[in-house]
Amino acid sequence: MKTTLPIQKYFPTVGPIAYGCMGLGGQGPHLTGTDVMQAHSVIDCALESNICFFDHADIYRDGRAEQVFGKVLSERPDLRANMVIQSKCGIRKKNDEHVGRYDFSSQWVQHSVDGILSRLNIEYLDVLMLHRPDPLMQVDELAEQIFHLKKQGKINHIAVSNMNLHQMSFLQSALDMPIISNQIEISLAKLDWLNDGVMVGSQGNHLVDFVSGTLEYCQQHEIQLQAWGSMAKGQFSEQGLYSDELRVRKTSQLVKNLAHKYHVSGEAIVLAFILRHPAKVQPVIGTTQERRIKNAVEAIDVCLEREDWYNLYVTSRGNPLP
Repeated sequence: MKTTLPIQKYFPTVGPIAYGCMGLGGQGPHLTGTDVMQAHSVIDCALESNICFFDHADIYRDGRAEQVFGKVLSERPDLRANMVIQSKCGIRKKNDEHVGRYDFSSQWVQHSVDGILSRLNIEYLDVLMLHRPDPLMQVDELAEQIFHLKKQGKINHIAVSNMNLHQMSFLQSALDMPIISNQIEISLAKLDWLNDGVMVGSQGNHLVDFVSGTLEYCQQHEIQLQAWGSMAKGQFSEQGLYSDELRVRKTSQLVKNLAHKYHVSGEAIVLAFILRHPAKVQPVIGTTQERRIKNAVEAIDVCLEREDWYNLYVTSRGNPLP
């Protein structure tokens, strides 16, 4: 299924699927040779599958995901030219002194970006993504810091994660560069992004966990929607056929049937469901299994028929549409 993504305005070589690096870096607390070998293999598999967009965050594996990626780049610096690298900052994990919190202060964003670049062993980020909204954000201060990072040559573009249209609009009002993407949870299992639209004026609409208009805002302003959790944690794979939950069993069986119909893997059907939406969502896959990476990219060539798409949607909802 050929489509032009909003993000291809900035990165023409980027494809419909991104690779999320949250699974790299082992179990810690220190990197091992096995961790480095795995990272080499996974990165090679992604690139060979025409996935060149790599998504990081400074908190993934407490920084080890970036460290092991940087180790690969230090050993094979030629790979960098074929990659678009994104990383996130803003989440500060709980420690002995502080509760877990979010931080978009100028000092923390600068500190975070410097740490990200050091761990990844790169000179600049293609995309800096703000990880989760900080209630104490001073928008002018943050915008000034982003401008400073851009001027320093440490970032090329800015993006957000887990923001609604009002938060994006407010931040954009202070920025002199466009927000190019927004990464939110979207999958066949997490359906509030769809339920928001179909439940308008219906009983139970107040239970939908999604801010109305966010999809449309991103489409209108050519902001790339990225889907974290896109593979639904594998719950609709073969193991889903034996789930205690009827909805999951029925959806898993449907995925299996459609995989047979379209001659692809189950992973491809789960992602094709997302790709079929006109918002041109870019799924971020996080598996470290090379087989599943290869299965996932099969989704690019699948265009689900309308009745198949709706069958997946309603079955996974577990309830008829209003």
